[in-house]
Amino acid sequence: MSFNSKKQLVQFLAEDVGKGDITSALLEKKKISAKIISREKAIVAGAAYAKEIFKLKGCKAKIMIKDGSKVKPNQTIMTVTGDADKILTCERTALNIITRMSGIATQTNELVKKIPNKTKLYATRKTAPGLRYFDKEAVEIGGGKKHRLRLDEMIMIKDNHIAVENSIASLIKKAKKRYKKFEVEVENTEDAVLAANEGATIIMLDNFTPSKIKKTIVILKNKKLRDKVLLEASGGINSKNISSYGKTGVDIISIGSITNGVKGIDVSLEI
Repeated sequence: MSFNSKKQLVQFLAEDVGKGDITSALLEKKKISAKIISREKAIVAGAAYAKEIFKLKGCKAKIMIKDGSKVKPNQTIMTVTGDADKILTCERTALNIITRMSGIATQTNELVKKIPNKTKLYATRKTAPGLRYFDKEAVEIGGGKKHRLRLDEMIMIKDNHIAVENSIASLIKKAKKRYKKFEVEVENTEDAVLAANEGATIIMLDNFTPSKIKKTIVILKNKKLRDKVLLEASGGINSKNISSYGKTGVDIISIGSITNGVKGIDVSLEI
């Protein structure tokens, strides 16, 4: 299944317009120029998609600040020209995309700055249906990584899989027969050692404190298992404590709130 961004954007606009923009239909037909500006500092994301939204209605948009670039308050991100009613019909959908994606990119960028370069920040699948590809792209624009987009991309053995199978070792053996790379979620040091011994390639340390992670790493090193796995810290990590997790020596930090608790960036369209 490939992602068709244009099809998704058409759906976004159709969802907002319904049977027609009855308010903008009251306007006399005339050409206008408008601009989208940011009301706060941010990392811009979604401008390319916003441009496509305007294009769907025959408007011409010019990006002044590209995705991934910094923007200052009251700085112009994009200019738009076209029929007044068409621009206003597209306004909210275009702004919503920039608002959300820029919010995710900005938050991701702030978190990435708080951890070592060798430690990678990953998003999760905690996204709203229909928005995942846009959210994950915004994470990458902000300097993070996507992790899995879909369930068919990589095996990730989580707590409920283990609860059903009642054996981490059994699931790992099944996974090893089919795939070279897979991840196992564990909730204690003993299971982390077990997963490493059984051949897991990535181990998610779920809801471990920084001190518990450090102790687990020491044990894995003593058993000569640390270099055989990638370690991921996840659960309860936020902007206030991410630096502590970054100092533990894990390879990956994953945070669901990057996408499911995003604070949008304030942008507006001015004529």
